[in-house]
Amino acid sequence: MCLNLSAATAERRTPAMRLKGAQAAIICLLTLSAVQRQDGWSVTYTSTQICALKGSTVDIRCTYTYPSRVNGNVTVVEKAVWFTKMKDDEHVDVRTEAEFAGRVQYHCDNKDCTLRITDLRESDSAEYTFRFVTNQPGGKYSGSPGVTLSVTVLQVQVIKTWPRTYPTWKKVMCQSSCRLPDPHSYVWYQNEVNTDRKESSFEKYFDYTDSISCAVKGYEKLPSPSVCVDDQTCNRVSYTSRSICALKGSSVNISCIYSHTHPAVSKFWFSPERSHQQQHRSHPEDLRKDSHYAGRVEVIETERGRSTLRIRDLTERDSAEYHFIFKTQSFEWKSSLPGTTLTVTALQVKVSRIISVHQTQTEAELKCESSCSPAGRLSYVWFKNGQKNTTQQTSAYTDYFNPGDNISCAFSGYEDYRSPSVYPSKLPSVSVSPSGEIVEGSSVTLTCRTDADPAANNTLYKGKQTLPLTPEGIYHFTSISSEDRGIYDCKTEDQLSVSLFIDVQYAPKFPSVSVSPSGELVEGSSVTLTCSSDANPAANYTWYKEDDNSAKTSGQNFIITDFRPEHSGSYYCEAQNTRGRRSSTSHPLTVVTGLWTFPVMLSVSVTALVIILFFLLLWIRRALKHQSEAAERPDNGAQTDEIQYAAVQFATTQPDFANSNFSSAQFDRYQEESVTYSTMNVRSARRSKHQAAVEDASAQYSTVNKPPRV
Repeated sequence: MCLNLSAATAERRTPAMRLKGAQAAIICLLTLSAVQRQDGWSVTYTSTQICALKGSTVDIRCTYTYPSRVNGNVTVVEKAVWFTKMKDDEHVDVRTEAEFAGRVQYHCDNKDCTLRITDLRESDSAEYTFRFVTNQPGGKYSGSPGVTLSVTVLQVQVIKTWPRTYPTWKKVMCQSSCRLPDPHSYVWYQNEVNTDRKESSFEKYFDYTDSISCAVKGYEKLPSPSVCVDDQTCNRVSYTSRSICALKGSSVNISCIYSHTHPAVSKFWFSPERSHQQQHRSHPEDLRKDSHYAGRVEVIETERGRSTLRIRDLTERDSAEYHFIFKTQSFEWKSSLPGTTLTVTALQVKVSRIISVHQTQTEAELKCESSCSPAGRLSYVWFKNGQKNTTQQTSAYTDYFNPGDNISCAFSGYEDYRSPSVYPSKLPSVSVSPSGEIVEGSSVTLTCRTDADPAANNTLYKGKQTLPLTPEGIYHFTSISSEDRGIYDCKTEDQLSVSLFIDVQYAPKFPSVSVSPSGELVEGSSVTLTCSSDANPAANYTWYKEDDNSAKTSGQNFIITDFRPEHSGSYYCEAQNTRGRRSSTSHPLTVVTGLWTFPVMLSVSVTALVIILFFLLLWIRRALKHQSEAAERPDNGAQTDEIQYAAVQFATTQPDFANSNFSSAQFDRYQEESVTYSTMNVRSARRSKHQAAVEDASAQYSTVNKPPRV
């Protein structure tokens, strides 16, 4: 819910009461409501039913959507308003209604809009609907139905549970006309003293002189009116209004109803703020004895038990909280509960915007503003050159104004207390001296002024920074710098603004050089050097190579498309404009040649090493196997006969018998005699391991070739 009721201690509840609280929580969750069209336009309210205490602040929030584009055109929201009623087929913005003056604010951003209403009144109970208007044809949307706000006042109900048996045993309940968000605890006051009770109702014995009042924890400034627990007279004070808004120069009546069980010894009105200022806080002072109110205050009692404080010719210093106090022989009403808060306001006309400026007329929108508004359903009254305008009844007034037109406003029924007369402010003017080019380090004067009646107070801004102006509206730069370059806004009190751009010229700042790609540069690749420098006017760039006086190229970028060893070296750039020149530091570039052979050589080397290791392991395994077999043979002291291995290879080609003089027998003999013999001798296994390994590795091979017999 939008109304946040805080509490420090949880309320004790029976199981039935916990169930009731759970139901209330469910109701809050189900209050999310969306009003949506099928084409993407929608308004979603956080809550559609809100119950709030009179005098408190409420936030009514919604989110809304719309198509980002319609027929290719980007959608822009031009206007967003909350309204409760219509007039002449127009939705009346609540900000322009007199009864909401000084009490309504919008907080809208990023498709989210919240209406905040302060100092709630029972007359604020209504249905609040959000509407937005876009730049699209027919792009207007209202989220109807809206949010129903109910403003309530706490009331204490006294129930006689045992009227005959225990007549002084009473049950008291704190109630409201609508369901408040489930509060954690309450505050109870008996004879304006806090009883430390936290539940919404309780039973106990009361004295017939007791009065009782309740409040929601966290909202102790908004208690219920005090009531007597018995039907007879008790000690109590109840104020007719907790807050009153009155116009400067007018009169106001502040009333209360009181009763006491014994004759009063003294009774009077006082203000805690005034007593505090005069260091009499512990001893309230009768306002009739205060010199500030001399001749302006009187206390009226036209009927018994009702007292009215009347203050005439109100000033803004009269804004304060006022209390009524009485004392009897046995009781004193100490007035620890809140009294009535008076706010004294003065209407003021401001120019909200200039619509158009013509040679003899200015079309402008004016606003009648105040910090609060008197109670009741009010409207505004506008006066132009002393004549009442009957067509404008809201706080906004749009018209064409001639130089010298006097405009004022008032609340309806309070026409004698108008705002001061003004004529719509002309646009402020801002100028710079000297005119022409402004160079860094020179002396510069800015002037921000407005021709208005009454004289307008202007403010000079650079972005969000406020610059101090002399009474003549002058701001002086003794030595202007490049950082002072920018837009300056001269604004009036009513936020009319004129902008001026100051262009400060300066020599190039220290240039920086960047290289792309970064890292090592491979022969044949493309390299781009970029030079950057802050300068005004913009700098021109020239590239140089160290030990070479001639310029390589001009421009912010220097591109070498085919980088070669001869391009290696240190490069720098020079930035230059009409205000000066400056060079960067040197940036070395080095080409890396043959960079591709390294991974190839590495791969080949690794492969060869793996092969060598493989055959070495194979050889070692074979040697160990032979050694193991030899060790297993019996040792008889005799040398093992040599084992001969022979490989016989025949020639793959045979002689051509047809073309040779060989006979068949000769050929057979030739084939026999041309056998190749290979013999490998293995020595006795008794030899040392070293010898065996050496001899095994040095096996001899012989070939015997006999020439053929002819």
